[in-house]
Formats: sequence, C-alpha cells, structure tokens
Amino acid sequence: MPIESGSCASARQAKQKRKSHSLSIRRTNSSEQERAGLQRDMLEGQDSKLPSSIRNTLLELFGQIEREFENLYIENLELRREIDTLNERLAAEGQTIDGAELSKGQLKTKASHSTSQLSQKLKTTYKASTSKIVSSFKTTTSRAVCQLIKEYVGHRDGIWDVSVAKTQPVVLGTASADHTALLWSIETGKCLVKYVGHVGSVNSIKFHPTEQVALTASGDQTAHIWRYMVQLPTPQPTADCNQVSGEDEVEISDKDEPDGDGDGSSDCPPIRAPLTSLKSHQGVVIAADWLVGGKQAVTASWDRTANLYDVETSELVHSLTGHDQELTHCCTHPTQRLVVTSSRDTTFRLWDFRDPSIHSVNVFQGHTDTVTSAVFTVGDNVVSGSDDRTVKVWDLKNMRSPIATIRTDSAVNRINVCVGQRIIALPHDNRQVRLFDMSGVRLARLPRSNRQGHRRMVCCSAWCEDHPICNLFTCGFDRQAIGWNINIPALLQEK
Repeated sequence: MPIESGSCASARQAKQKRKSHSLSIRRTNSSEQERAGLQRDMLEGQDSKLPSSIRNTLLELFGQIEREFENLYIENLELRREIDTLNERLAAEGQTIDGAELSKGQLKTKASHSTSQLSQKLKTTYKASTSKIVSSFKTTTSRAVCQLIKEYVGHRDGIWDVSVAKTQPVVLGTASADHTALLWSIETGKCLVKYVGHVGSVNSIKFHPTEQVALTASGDQTAHIWRYMVQLPTPQPTADCNQVSGEDEVEISDKDEPDGDGDGSSDCPPIRAPLTSLKSHQGVVIAADWLVGGKQAVTASWDRTANLYDVETSELVHSLTGHDQELTHCCTHPTQRLVVTSSRDTTFRLWDFRDPSIHSVNVFQGHTDTVTSAVFTVGDNVVSGSDDRTVKVWDLKNMRSPIATIRTDSAVNRINVCVGQRIIALPHDNRQVRLFDMSGVRLARLPRSNRQGHRRMVCCSAWCEDHPICNLFTCGFDRQAIGWNINIPALLQEK
C-alpha cells in the first residue's frame, strides 16, 4: 500500500479544515437567525417608544454586525491554527528551500510575514464589512437638488459673514477680513457699494429691517451703522449650470482657489464714514444684530460681554455679563425682544428684554466645546452649533436637553435656518455645507464637483426665501461668496 506523502497529508488536512470552517459558519448563521428571532420576540414584549418598523430594522442591522464579527472571529482562529501548524512543522522537521536549511532567523521572518498577512487580511475584511454595514444607515430617499447660480468675487481676504437685505432693493452683503464690507447685486454678481469705515477685520454684517441701513461689527472694537443707496444694474443672461445632486463630491485642491489679484470691487463707490459708531467694548466685536423694530442693536465681543444700544442716541442701554470666555456670536428673535449669545465657554445664553423694567437670562449647557453660533427659528426653538461637531435643536420652554442632535464630522461655523421650510444650513471647517431638517435628517450636501463650491473653510450661510434666483448664500476663506438654488422635493418637505 503506498505511503501518503507529507505534502498530500497537509493538503487533505487543510481541505478538511476549510470544510469544517464552512459548516461552522452555516451553523453560526442558523443559530444567529434563531437568536435574532428570540431577541425580537423579547423586545416586542418590552415597552419602547420606537415604532416597530424602526425597531425591527435596528435588530436586523445589529444582527448583521454580530454575524460579521463572529465570522471574522472564526476565520481568525482558523488562520492562527494554520500559522501554529506551519511553525510546528518547520520547527520539528526543518524546511529546505533549494536544498538550504532555514535558520532560526529565517523561521522568525516567515512567521512574522504570515502574521503580517493575517493582520492585513483582518483589517481589509473588517473595513469592507463595516463599510457595508454603515452604508445601510444612509438615506435612500430622494435628495434635495442644489444648483450653483452665482459667485461673488472681489474681496482680498477671507469672508467672515454674509447677509441679505430685508428691504427693496434686495442686495447681498459680505463682511471680510480685508477691513471692508461689500454690497452685491444678487442677479449679476456686480459689486455695488464698498464700506471702508473700519480699520480692522469686518466680522459681521446685518441689514436694518425696514431701511437701507447696515450694521457691521469689527476687530477695531467698534460696531458701525451706515446708510447705503444702491441702484441695481440690468441683469445679464447667465450661463446654464447643470443641476447637481447634493451628495456628489469631488475633492478640489486649495490651489484651485480663485486668484485674489482680480479685484472685482475696485470700481465700487466707497462709503467712508458711518452714521453712528458704537464704542463701548474693550475687545474685538465679533457679531452684531438688530432687535425687532430696528431701534436697538446688540453686539457681542471678545471682552466676554454683549452690549445693547439705543441706535438713535448710540447710548449703552444694557451690558450683558455672565459668560466666562469670549463671545462668538449673537442673534435676535425676528418677532420678539429676545437675544441669544454664544461663547467659547461651551454655553449659550438667552436674554429676555420683553419686560422693559427687567431682563432675565437662561443658560443652555449642552456642548463640550466652543458654541460657534446660536440662532432663533419661528416659534420657541433655538438651534446651536459647536466646535464639538454637533448641532442641537432646543425648546425654549424646556432647556434641560435638546429635542434633536445632529452629529457631523467637522466643526460647525455660523449656522442659519430657513424659516419657511425649517431647513438648517451647516457650514463646516472641512469646506462642506450640509442641509438638515429640524428633526436632524440630512437633506443634502452642497456639491464640490466640477470646480463648484468652496475651496477653503466655509464660515457662514444665509437663507433668502423670497428671491426667485438664489435662496441660499455661503461664504468662506476662499474670498468668495456663492449663491445657490436649493430645490427641496415636496416629499421631504412633508416629512
């Protein structure tokens, strides 16, 4: 009877192991289905606020995760056994390659190489499995369609803030680190007016609710109120831009940033002096806004205070103290005498001036890093964004915990809420701009393909619901502002 060679025996042994491994996986999958069924039956008997469809989906996803990792664990054990068998055979019998006996160092090298291959295989398998599982969480419903309409180029440094006039003619305003604020024709992208009254970075711009007056905050420790008179140019035909889904993305290098030498604002008529200068701060004024009615204005500063001024007399009405670190933003309610201020101390505060005799304050604590902005929505909600990569929606009647939390992959800068459609625009440090609804469901991501979108950090966003061409504007450190048309399908609006 012929004697079986060592190589044939090892091959047969490996084949038996693979067969055993395949059977164990089948048994594991079968037992997993039984276990998932038991878990589903147990959870159905428990009280839960989740709808049954969502609960079943979660159970199925977690079951997939458990099965994937169990299969990986079984495969890991089999690979380790093969490595141990190989090392034992090499140590007991030795191995010759081209007639030369392996030394101890060569054995270590081969074992190390096998372990490295095992590690690489585990990493690759784990990465592919988890990517497949995570992708199942992504929404598959129809998305918003985002179309780039116009680029507004003319600043010589990064743009901190963007705002839209509330009165006719409707113009776009930008505030820049180049010490200027510019007003633009939305339709043509032509610069109409340049304000040059500040001697520091212009950090914020807001338009008066009823007059052609602007309020700007600056690093020169002042806020200026200035009047403008503009005449809109005749609109020119614009190039047809292809509609791009908000989920498409192609990385663009910072080298593609628009050349700052072409100053589109060089022929703008300048405004050199303000009507009123507000001068009570001892540090950078980072933001400013009008209270409802436009007779008072509020400013936020790095001196840790917010100041409330009478616009007509420029007198300081209230100094709002309490924040432990520099303020980052301030915002006023569109219909009530309410102010919200955000700070690097990880909190934001609600100031109530509805009673003239006294003002109250509420402190919201829910972030773990700088609160970069907090803005009002219609009703009793506030939305806050933070460097901790979260955005939270709060109910003013219950400030203990947020009613919705949005988690992102980058720090969030100055957010803005579309009042009519209740959509939140989130500008990020990583050049992304994402759109969410008030319940935290992501609707779209503005495109960065075909040279569209921002090339550097996006600082701010502003909605313009009534404009027929552009209804969202963004600005960033690439020295440009961009006008977008955002089309939200009716299905998503109903949700």
